[in-house]
Parts: sequence; structure tokens; C-alpha cells
Amino acid sequence: MGNRAVIGWQDQDGNFSEESIGVYLHWNGGRDSVEAFLAYCEIMGFRSPSFDSQYGVARFIQVVANWFGEDGLSIGVDKIANLDTDNWDNGLYICKDWRIVDRKYAHGEQLEYSLIEFIHDINEKQTEGMRKDKKKLDEMIDAYFDKYGEAIRRNRKAA
Repeated sequence: MGNRAVIGWQDQDGNFSEESIGVYLHWNGGRDSVEAFLAYCEIMGFRSPSFDSQYGVARFIQVVANWFGEDGLSIGVDKIANLDTDNWDNGLYICKDWRIVDRKYAHGEQLEYSLIEFIHDINEKQTEGMRKDKKKLDEMIDAYFDKYGEAIRRNRKAA
């Protein structure tokens, strides 16, 4: 039992394949956590992930693994077809670039964490060379919200 999810990506043409690389999260697979991990990667300017360019997926894995730390590492990587996508928790998130564009097998929706607070928490758990100071990170978050508008959740209660 966990708060499981699998994250996979479309290619740049919008195609999705279960033969592509996926990331399995045993914990923190709720939408609020996954959105924050994705947003952090975009805010940091990491290369866009897709199933035909795995550099972005590798950075996503790095960010999530750093956040879990040594005691709570609960992340897997494999072809999506080999991962537990119908896991009775959060299912499969299908992403394009750093945004969720579709879901399969979702058995609920978790929106408990503040996106901004979670991004700051993710940042604090990254390696020293990767972490941004609070002021710089806040500027980067503001630019992210400017790009996507008010549709992005800013707090626990927003949809």
C-alpha cells in the first residue's frame, strides 16, 4: 500500500507509448506532488522530457530521488508496460513536456499540498549546486505563474 503513480511522457508530436520509459512513485503519487515535481523541473529550465529524449526524464528522476532522500527512496524506472499503472491509487499520469495532459486508472484526486510550499520543499532537498535561494526561487515561481495564468493552483483550496 502506498500513494502510487506512474508518470510517462508523450513525444513532441503528442504520441504516447507504453514501451517508453516511465517513472514509478510508491509514495507521493498524488496530483499535488506530481504537479510540484513537474513544475520544479520546468522552473529550473531542465530539458523537456519525452519518450524520444530521456535527458529530461533523468532530471525528473534526480529531483524526485533527491526529495525522497536516503531513508524514503521509493522510485522505480522501467518501460511503462512493466510498471503498475492500474495501481488503485493515482494510476498513470501522461505528460507532455512538464505538464500533465491525461490520466488513466486514477482512483481519486489528491490536492492537499500548496504548490508553492511544495516547490520550496523540493528545492530545499536538492544538492547545493542545484538549489536556488528563496528570493530567486520566488521570482522563478512568479514567472511560472505568469506563463500559465491563474489556472495553476496557488494554494490547497484552488482547483
